[in-house]
Amino acid sequence: MSALPYFRRLYAHDVWANREVLKALRASASPPPNALRWMGHILAAERLWFERIHGQFQMLPVWPESGLEQCEALASEMAKRWTEYLAALTEAGLDVTFSYKNSSGATWTSRVDDVLLHVAMHAMYHRGQIAADMRNAGCAPASTDFILAVRQGVLE
Repeated sequence: MSALPYFRRLYAHDVWANREVLKALRASASPPPNALRWMGHILAAERLWFERIHGQFQMLPVWPESGLEQCEALASEMAKRWTEYLAALTEAGLDVTFSYKNSSGATWTSRVDDVLLHVAMHAMYHRGQIAADMRNAGCAPASTDFILAVRQGVLE
């Protein structure tokens, strides 16, 4: 069975979950600063890995100082980029390896499928931190569970 449809669903979930978190941050009277910092990091990391896969120069720091508007703009941009990339990706493209330099300057080689899974899991991890931070601040966090997206018909 092809892995590509699963990656497409995983990234459809990522797009939806990022939007849900951003809606919850916007709805809170005063979003916790760390929640915005983690959201900026999620989106900057998504862009960083997209750029690495494409052999492009890293445009953003890994931990940018982002406000809500910047996060919303970057979330929209990355949703479009990842959706288009995954729509054009072939099954053979999942096995492609590419080299890049990490934030410390070390050179690494990774497979596309490993990076795709890493990016999605990384975002899920930090969205959990955002939810905890929002609860601790008395704000209502977004519900971003994968199965919730399935139940709501967000994923095909």
